[in-house]
Amino acid sequence: MDVPFEDDNSLDDDGQEIFINFPVEVQKAIEQVLPSKDPLDRPDFNTIDYINSLFPTEQSLANIDEVVSNMETKIQTIDNEISTVVRGQTTASQDGRQALDEAQKVIKQLFVHMKDIKERAEKSEEMVREITRDIKQLDCAKRNLTLAITTLNHLHMLVGGVDTLKSLTQKRLYGEIALPLQAISEVMAHFESYSDIPQIKSLSDQVKMIRLELADQITKDFHDAFNSSSKMTLPNKQLAQACLVVSALDPKVKKDLLKWFIELQLVEYSHLFESTEDTAWLDKIDKRYAWLKRHLLEFEERLGNMFPQNWEVSERIAVQFCNNTREELGKIMAKRKHEIDVKLLLFAIQKTSNFEGLLSRRFTGITLEHIERPLVEDQENFNPFAGLIGQCFVPHLKIYIDSVDRNLQELLERFMQDEKLNFTTETSDTQATVFPSCADLFVFYKKSMIQCNQLDRGQSMLDLTRVFQKYLREYAVKLLQNNIPKIEQQMGKSASVQSITRDLQKMSTSGLMQNFSSLLKEGEATRFTKEEQGKICCILTTAEYCLETTQQLAEKLREKIEPELANQIDLTQEQAHYQSVISNCIQILVQDLENACEAALISMSKIQWQNIDSVGDQSPYVTGLTTHFKVTIPIIRDNLSNSRKYFTQFCIKFANSFIPKFVSNIYKCKPINTEGAEQLLLDTHMLKTVLLNLPSICSQINRQAPAPYTKVVNKGMTKAEMVLKVVMTPIEPPKAFIEQYMKLLPDCQQSEFYKILDMKSVKRQEQAVLVEMFKTQKPGGTDREDERTEDGGSIRKLEKMIKKKLPNS
Repeated sequence: MDVPFEDDNSLDDDGQEIFINFPVEVQKAIEQVLPSKDPLDRPDFNTIDYINSLFPTEQSLANIDEVVSNMETKIQTIDNEISTVVRGQTTASQDGRQALDEAQKVIKQLFVHMKDIKERAEKSEEMVREITRDIKQLDCAKRNLTLAITTLNHLHMLVGGVDTLKSLTQKRLYGEIALPLQAISEVMAHFESYSDIPQIKSLSDQVKMIRLELADQITKDFHDAFNSSSKMTLPNKQLAQACLVVSALDPKVKKDLLKWFIELQLVEYSHLFESTEDTAWLDKIDKRYAWLKRHLLEFEERLGNMFPQNWEVSERIAVQFCNNTREELGKIMAKRKHEIDVKLLLFAIQKTSNFEGLLSRRFTGITLEHIERPLVEDQENFNPFAGLIGQCFVPHLKIYIDSVDRNLQELLERFMQDEKLNFTTETSDTQATVFPSCADLFVFYKKSMIQCNQLDRGQSMLDLTRVFQKYLREYAVKLLQNNIPKIEQQMGKSASVQSITRDLQKMSTSGLMQNFSSLLKEGEATRFTKEEQGKICCILTTAEYCLETTQQLAEKLREKIEPELANQIDLTQEQAHYQSVISNCIQILVQDLENACEAALISMSKIQWQNIDSVGDQSPYVTGLTTHFKVTIPIIRDNLSNSRKYFTQFCIKFANSFIPKFVSNIYKCKPINTEGAEQLLLDTHMLKTVLLNLPSICSQINRQAPAPYTKVVNKGMTKAEMVLKVVMTPIEPPKAFIEQYMKLLPDCQQSEFYKILDMKSVKRQEQAVLVEMFKTQKPGGTDREDERTEDGGSIRKLEKMIKKKLPNS
């Protein structure tokens, strides 16, 4: 019989069984390895709950014997499993101990083998060291021997070379000196670490003395050869060989020799162009450059082969010539600055620029060490000699800037004179053109900018920019803004104020109203002619061209000027001037078309709308408005065909201005009956259709109107339609009327409510009741009785004005 497994830890001090509670981590691990749904395996197992689940009712207690029997069987099964596991663990423990003993024996044997291998390796290493010890000694001896032999050879060369150099120097055999001198210099570098040895130091001192002696001797030979009493006609072979020796000497020797020789070459130039000579002034500046070209040709023909090519003697002569010329010209111009005019200055600058360009094509500029070289791809247009002489003109460039100022002033006056004498624009079936003067102005700007950039990229370019700004503003005002046609009043042409007053005094009161309409008609603004409309469009397109070109000009100026000054280039104010001209042109075209529509709107308000008994076709005033649109819009559209965005702006501004006037005139159509309101609503719808198609009216191309324009028209004309729908709404019942008003016109104020009541001919007493109801329905509404009369008619306003003008009123 199997004995149940018992653990001493499962009993307390009184011998009672207790439960073992594992940590949460252990419990989770057990659940992963041995998943179980048995409630007995749960860590939160509750005995009472479990028994209640087995016997939920009293009737279920009848099966208690069966449940107990099942439990005892399950316990017996678990005890058997535990016993089997324990026995298996006992066997496994014995096998494990046996395997561990065997592993320990193998490890001991392995340790013995490793120790033996280590001892053998140490013996092998010692043997190798003994074998290679002699080899290392031999290698060290070989290196020392090689170094000793090399040093002895160098020493032999040095001793022999010093004696040879002394002999060759005395005989001036420069052709045989160059190579030995170079070799000895290299050998002496090898003996620098042995300078504390007396013999080596003695040889080093002898070499230095020989180099100094050669420098003095060759310098004297050059001085003797080029003294004033003798003039060499052919290259001297001995001096050519001496140049090779100089290349092996201290660089200062070569530098001093070239400095003396170049100054000697320019002695004649200094005498010929001395400041007291007539040839020294700017008008003879080209003679200076001709002298150098001639002198370099002679020099290269006679002495070009005497100097090594890498000495760049011709270029050095040219560079020194430029330096001397710059200094001399600067001194002369400072003394005679009052004699310099722009013509003479530009002549000298142009000749100088051409000469510097010639030098850049002839020489590489390699001797100009301070010049910053560009990238390889920019080398083609790089001029290292640019400004080498021309810098002397920079302090006097104000003369050039003042000249540009005067030329621009004259150019602007000529433009204005041409405008007064002759202004012709082909507006018939053509687009507006840019004023030719505009292109001439910017061409002059471009030439001046390029020319100034060649002279100076610093302060002068900044001064030139300020001149450009000045005349950009003047062109915008004098040539464009001042030439926009003005809308004049016929009243001022036909009669003076005094004559009008006199006529009014003669009128009887009964005849005042009959003659009033004719007076209003005389006071209407004059329409622009087709040519004037074309002129306005030309001014607009010219301003647009100037605006865009000014932006490009600002970018170019920033590219041309020195980087540290680029942030001072700002033409935004000048661009604003041209933008203002464009806005004014658009506004005056809008005003002109509005004036054309004014008579039709007045006739609309004078129709007896209360007498309309049926709805027919559109009213004549709508036809009149459409006619004005068909006449004016195509002209402006064709002229602005290359400036569509400004044509769109024109259409939007006209809609924003015209539609509120139309709505205002709707309020003047009083009194009005239901049929009249229906007719007016039809007219409004017809006009809305025309306005939506306004940008493409009378055009062969049916182009969809821009979305911003369509939005303005829909919003404005929809309000007009809503006003008329409110007018068509019956007053009774009042509450429904007010609700309909607020529904159709939610944003309208109390003043507009009054206007609608006036259109419906509502009596004053009834209006007061409706207004009170309106106030309760629309919080924040204000009583503005004074606004009710603001549209009482232009007749009352004009009547008040006339009474003020008439004496004894």
